[in-house]
Amino acid sequence: MSSGKDLSVAVLTKEWPPAIYGGAGVHVSNLVTALNATGIVRCQVSCFGAPRPDASAYELNEPLTKINPALQTLLIDSDMAMNLKEVSLVHSHTWYANFAGYLASKIYSILHVVTAHSLEPLRPWKAEQLGGGYVISSWVEKTAYESASAIISVSDGMRADIINAYPKVDPSKIITIRNGIDTEKFKPTNNEKVLKKYGVSGPFAIFVGRITRQKGLAHLLRAWKLVDPRFAIVIAAGSADEPVIGAEVEQLISELQKSRSNVHWIKEMLPHDELVALLSAAQVFACPSIYEPLGIVNLEAMACETAVVASSVGGIPEVVSDGETGYLVKLSQDSSQFEAEFAGALNKVLSDESLAQKLGAAGRNRVVAEFGWDKVARTTIDLYRSLI
Repeated sequence: MSSGKDLSVAVLTKEWPPAIYGGAGVHVSNLVTALNATGIVRCQVSCFGAPRPDASAYELNEPLTKINPALQTLLIDSDMAMNLKEVSLVHSHTWYANFAGYLASKIYSILHVVTAHSLEPLRPWKAEQLGGGYVISSWVEKTAYESASAIISVSDGMRADIINAYPKVDPSKIITIRNGIDTEKFKPTNNEKVLKKYGVSGPFAIFVGRITRQKGLAHLLRAWKLVDPRFAIVIAAGSADEPVIGAEVEQLISELQKSRSNVHWIKEMLPHDELVALLSAAQVFACPSIYEPLGIVNLEAMACETAVVASSVGGIPEVVSDGETGYLVKLSQDSSQFEAEFAGALNKVLSDESLAQKLGAAGRNRVVAEFGWDKVARTTIDLYRSLI
């Protein structure tokens, strides 16, 4: 294709504003905005949920809302595929929409691009959340990946994981295009009113993420017992993916709050301005994930000039430069060792404001230089063109 002016792409996703709750949803929203801004690509978005002015939305009615959630996904995906308008290719995100992309590619004989935000075989704890549906989600992902025209991995670490998890996939069709960050939406912001609203004072660490085993929040809470009690922590984490991990996290927070008055749990979804204010005011951002293909939340913290202490898993080392923008802690099979080392890194940054400022400034510079959405859009269009 010489010009790409007529490139129309169906973007298939579960999450779409205003219903965004994870990194994949943030990615899709920003990618579509960046692609449309080029004037080269026209995106047609299909998503789950209630009607939207800027997307074709699909949801089920009773009694189908009472069947296994994985089966609900397959039905919604079928509707998505059946109702697509004429497009050059389909681009699906997460297993929730991969089946729609797979079906569309077969029905209409068009190209299917998949972005790999995570891998089902590397998240076995999802069996607790989905039950038998985990078998279905794993099958959908495997089928979509093995038949896709191209797979975008959000990190080199993720690319290696795809090759290991799906040996039938041709490695030459797996392309790394790292996530981006809007450095105007996420930038250092001073707002004392937000700190007062949540009762936060003094040097503090912050965690932002879902309550799921993947995010490692329980590790952080156990590690916090070893952190100097002078330092506060803000835990911005809402409803749990499944009851067991929810109960565990609630108990750990309750235990900490019995002996410390500076443990702040924010359960509701933070408005963007409050999130940026808290990220900016924190002395360190904590990311104890046990699985993380890249970790957009680390980019968000770094964009706000905040130092990061993170586990050295997945694509995180491609974002957090150890000793330059924060510190990486090796995830050990020995949970106690990992938690002790994580606490040590947190204590180091929290007890040295000048160090935290140095790491934070370097993080902002790195994000601005290497993780812009305009770059992501250009590279994605190049991939589209290479396939058509």
